[in-house]
Amino acid sequence: MNLSTIINPPPTQNKQPLPASGRAGRNLPAAIGVGVTLGAVALAAILVSAHTFMALVCLLVVVALWELAGAFARKDVRIPLIPLWVGGLGMLVCARHLGLGATLAALCMTLLACVVWRLLDHVEGSTLLNEIIASGFVLAYVPLLGACAVLVRDMPLGARAVIVFVLLTVANDLGGWAAGVLMGKHPMAPTVSPKKSWEGFAGSIGLSMIVGAIGFAWLGVGWWWGPVAAVLTTIAATVGDLTESLLKRDLGLKDMSNLLPGHGGVMDRLDSLLMVAPVFYVLMEVML
Repeated sequence: MNLSTIINPPPTQNKQPLPASGRAGRNLPAAIGVGVTLGAVALAAILVSAHTFMALVCLLVVVALWELAGAFARKDVRIPLIPLWVGGLGMLVCARHLGLGATLAALCMTLLACVVWRLLDHVEGSTLLNEIIASGFVLAYVPLLGACAVLVRDMPLGARAVIVFVLLTVANDLGGWAAGVLMGKHPMAPTVSPKKSWEGFAGSIGLSMIVGAIGFAWLGVGWWWGPVAAVLTTIAATVGDLTESLLKRDLGLKDMSNLLPGHGGVMDRLDSLLMVAPVFYVLMEVML
């Protein structure tokens, strides 16, 4: 892979996934191994310091934007990665040091930079308006929502709050997957995500309530906030999952990439976390 391919990724191609094992629809040994590794890396980054967590979020945002650029290229929509990378990282720095207001200002400035970049580097036959709209979408979808996770890490409860945030999202995925595999009969959105069921949604809320009650008791802010957080984060996580499923269906993709065996791409793991981040941030602001 050369520099030109990194800056202007070709259209992402669907690749044959690892053979599925059982009713899960995925290769469980690979999925569990990669999942445990990702969890260990994330936990270490969260616990070491706010700086290491910030570095991890920056890395994930860079890779996620690259995946989205390749995905949009399937529809001949070229989003300018260089200003998106620079501006997206700038948004995270603003969140870390200046707060949410500065982050929103950085988003506006980055979108303006993308417009100027595309005006100067416009390719004959491409649709400039679609490229600008796509650039605004990915800025709001990835770095802005990711900045909310950075804001949570900088709150008084810091690392503990981020751990509970991640555990609630994981509980949503595990509870929904287990209930869906064992009992799923009524599709929630069959045209968008045929495997997602109402039984799985109920399983997500159930496990999230247990994790939430324990987690918020650990935070020392009252266990009763846990069920409230569970309902809100489960709704947000489900919306995040369906949003990415809708995007992939429209783009004709199975996975955003094949960087993570058994999982797909980085965006396939971040879809729920990104949507939960602002909800959890607002919830923590209310409680604290």
